[in-house]
Amino acid sequence: MNRDNAAATGTRSPFSFCAEAFRHPRAVGAVAPSSRALARELVHPIRVRSGGPLTVLEVGAGTGAVTRTILDVLPPTSRLDIVEVSPTFVARLRDTTRTATVAVEIHRTEIEEYRTSRAYDVIVSGLPMTNFDPVQVAGIMARFVGLLRPGGALTYFAYRGTRPARRAFAGSAEARRHAAVDSVMRSYQRAYATGQRTVWLNLPPARVWHLRRPGAA
Repeated sequence: MNRDNAAATGTRSPFSFCAEAFRHPRAVGAVAPSSRALARELVHPIRVRSGGPLTVLEVGAGTGAVTRTILDVLPPTSRLDIVEVSPTFVARLRDTTRTATVAVEIHRTEIEEYRTSRAYDVIVSGLPMTNFDPVQVAGIMARFVGLLRPGGALTYFAYRGTRPARRAFAGSAEARRHAAVDSVMRSYQRAYATGQRTVWLNLPPARVWHLRRPGAA
């Protein structure tokens, strides 16, 4: 991989991303950074709100593949908070955001432990929900909704085509856990979803969900 391609994908080496996936399996759910196409779809709620400054939270930012796209579309005088648990990824994110033209603060913590009095216009999540247990997922989703302003948007993705593999290779306990997580996510989709779209230009392809907290934007 040459330097230009490394910058585009958000990591200098694919092996370093895989290593973090093994070190933090509950926080890193992929073995490669998000594609540009996936990043563009994830930041759609930011682009449509670009009439004035925004307060945005990115959770599970990884190496910064989506972070760079967020910074590209944020209006002047906006703010970006980043929550990331991996110290390796935090170091990369500091490099990525060093020349940002908006206010950026990186928090090395888990979203459940993140403390703030801010309310957010948009939350972009890269957390691998299928890696958590259903109680954790319910808590994380409730936290996201609680951190949004009325009318604020939550955007996240889930990989497509992974359910058959999980059914084929996971034990019965894992299969039940995955089904329970899916049930939690469907309940939030029914209550808050405004749309979803499949991004095929990603490895693996991913479905992006857009949710909205009720109330005036």
